[in-house]
Amino acid sequence: MAALSALFLWRRLGHWGCRRFWQFNMHKETCIVRTVGSYTKTSFASLVVPLSCWKSVHMLGGLSVFAFSLFTKSAEDEEKKKEDEIILLLKKAKLNIMQGELEAADRILHKAIRLAHESHNTQAIIYTYDMMANVAFLQGHLLNAEKLFKATLSFLLANATKEDDNAVIEISLKLASIYAAQNRHDLAVQGFEFCTSTLEEKITKLDSLSAEEQDNTRLLLGLCLDSYARYQMSRSQLESACISYKKAIQISCEVQGLSHPQSLVLMNDMATVLDLQGHHDDAYKEMKKVLELARETGHPQHHAFLVNMAGILMHQGQHDTAQQFYKEALSLAQKLGDEIVVEKVQEGLEELEDRRRRNI
Repeated sequence: MAALSALFLWRRLGHWGCRRFWQFNMHKETCIVRTVGSYTKTSFASLVVPLSCWKSVHMLGGLSVFAFSLFTKSAEDEEKKKEDEIILLLKKAKLNIMQGELEAADRILHKAIRLAHESHNTQAIIYTYDMMANVAFLQGHLLNAEKLFKATLSFLLANATKEDDNAVIEISLKLASIYAAQNRHDLAVQGFEFCTSTLEEKITKLDSLSAEEQDNTRLLLGLCLDSYARYQMSRSQLESACISYKKAIQISCEVQGLSHPQSLVLMNDMATVLDLQGHHDDAYKEMKKVLELARETGHPQHHAFLVNMAGILMHQGQHDTAQQFYKEALSLAQKLGDEIVVEKVQEGLEELEDRRRRNI
């Protein structure tokens, strides 16, 4: 039985303390990372990390309406009226996005961008294009999303935004993820490398930034490393993925704490990579730490972590212990009504029985 993939947990762990609504489009089916020997590549589209999972990625003002305090206060009444109308449209679009009504959100955003251009309000244009690009990505319209993100970048840079600004990096990360989903490997790698190297250099100069901006920048780097690691995993570049995950874990633990849900998911991901590399003992040690902290903190995905541990134990040949973990996970999953985990436990038990028959 394969360990529950990083994607599976990310999809379910949601928006802890998010200041920004953004989520990449991901396949409805759960992506399961196969064990060493039976590992099959999965499309990167199902491995992309939701930006919302890193709590302080803020860029472009988020979707909070107060971002438009950047509008000029000396505008004429007609301009003020248009600004108010844009704000109202964006509030409606945000609600539509949160409710999954993407087509309705897209229609509203087209109205907002028209008004933004009519009023020559650069901040409104940038903000609206960014939202439109996010919606296009969520709809799976990757080419359109790419064009819109590039338009957003053009307006940002033309508006004297520096290349190492966090807003530029976040959009660059989204573009890299689009290229990855399209199997445009060279562009994807260039994008991920640009994001990580630029932020690593920026972090060396953090003393001049506020404490909040320092944390935001470090967490954004963690997100970039996490995204890159998933892409590396999808291409079976496990050693590189391991390095990226180690850096991401260090950032999450230092900024958010070892027991933060984010940190535990990353540690789980690391255990998955180690397991795929055949380092089952190291994977067990990492997963043991995850489970101990998950029990202490009441982590919402404790039952999913148990499935991962069961898989690692199975790969070590500890069939009886693996079965105990599967049964515990099954009991918790059934109580929670988590059908996906129930299904994965059943698959694991079937594989465990098969291994016993073959004396593996």
